[in-house]
Amino acid sequence: MPGKKGGGKTRVLIAAASSSRVTELERLVQENSSLELAGSVSTLSTLAQTATGLYSDVILIDLADPDAHFSSLVPQGTGAAVMVLVDDPDRNWTRQMLRGGVLGILPRNSSSAEIHSAIHAASRGLLVVAPELISELVVSGSPRSSESDVDRVEELTDREVEVLRMLAEGLANKEIASRLGISDHTVKFHISSILAKLAVSSRTEAVTVGIRKGLILL
Repeated sequence: MPGKKGGGKTRVLIAAASSSRVTELERLVQENSSLELAGSVSTLSTLAQTATGLYSDVILIDLADPDAHFSSLVPQGTGAAVMVLVDDPDRNWTRQMLRGGVLGILPRNSSSAEIHSAIHAASRGLLVVAPELISELVVSGSPRSSESDVDRVEELTDREVEVLRMLAEGLANKEIASRLGISDHTVKFHISSILAKLAVSSRTEAVTVGIRKGLILL
């Protein structure tokens, strides 16, 4: 059956460090009629190779702990959204993962419904982060590195913040234009300005930075 890009189900590749956890997550995917299991691996070191040779919309990765070296194992250039299930990640690890392109970070004990919803959101390019992690990332007065790219971004206008939040909802340019009562050209102008001010090159990166700055609340 074709993947989502072909109009079918959302194809999910599962990776976990234990065969029992792989089996549990396979069952979770198969119980949702809008999802399709693309494959699974029980050795994270082979994940990148498997992901490159196997089409999937979302890669769901289960981690026993927030490994500092995990970012080197995250598949790149596959076109698939990456989601991680992990317990008690700290702020720095979470930021590292988001900067590395991860679109979802949830606790390992998240419910099936929460994981299903997160998979669908990630497949649309939306960020899904547990509320407690968001609180840590944007908490007022939290220590922030002066060298961070996030600290150096320019201030967005109120209208640009509106557009950024709509990007986080996954709205297309025409939908944003219709909701705001402006032209498609004006929307493109706002998006170009947002990307330039946030020093990013894509909508996904812009939303990621917006969440870190507390402009977007999930």
